[in-house]
Amino acid sequence: MVKKKKIRRKGKLQLSRYFQELSEGDFVAVVKEPSVQSKFPVRIQGKTGVVKGKRGGSYMIKIKDQEKEKKFLIAPIHLKKIKIGKPQ
Repeated sequence: MVKKKKIRRKGKLQLSRYFQELSEGDFVAVVKEPSVQSKFPVRIQGKTGVVKGKRGGSYMIKIKDQEKEKKFLIAPIHLKKIKIGKPQ
């Protein structure tokens, strides 16, 4: 779990991640940005999910938590788009 930033990155935000646009069906990883207060549970840090839609400035992410599928509203600065290869 990320607790601190490196000294040269401290206090800085990546504006490209703050204003990133995600489309429905994209796969994302939840990566907490320490300099911005997060509104999601700590247990989903590092998990991957699928974008189901957008509400205001945040995205609705479907994540499998334990054995259930749950939906979380997460700001785009805490999301990192990932590429998933097609299964063969």
